[in-house]
Amino acid sequence: MSGNGQFGFDPEDFERVAREASEGLRDLFGQAMRNADTGGNPLGNLVGMFTAAPTRTPTAAPAPTTTGEKGDGVWVIYTIDDDGSAGIDQVFATELDALRAHRDNVDPRRKVRFLPYGVSVGVLAAGIDPTSD
Repeated sequence: MSGNGQFGFDPEDFERVAREASEGLRDLFGQAMRNADTGGNPLGNLVGMFTAAPTRTPTAAPAPTTTGEKGDGVWVIYTIDDDGSAGIDQVFATELDALRAHRDNVDPRRKVRFLPYGVSVGVLAAGIDPTSD
């Protein structure tokens, strides 16, 4: 350890390491500033140089809540008569209850549907489109 100091390296070695580190930092900040000029976030660009770019999976926009999902209505079992009019047989608070009551049905004219509050039973009638005016 005669010429290397107490830590085992020469002052020239220390200067070389410091010079290379400063050049590397200068290049790094130069790249970050060039990326900042393109409209990006300089700090984000700097961090992005050291980390892998996060993969973003596209997410679908949330679908608007329907009346049935909000629960503002009832589930009905209804029957379409021979003249095309609808008659409600049973009313249920949940879809599961209505489907359980309807599971042994063999009549093709008997159906289950959600009926929002304030909607007339007439929309259940055969041949009527509730969306038309």
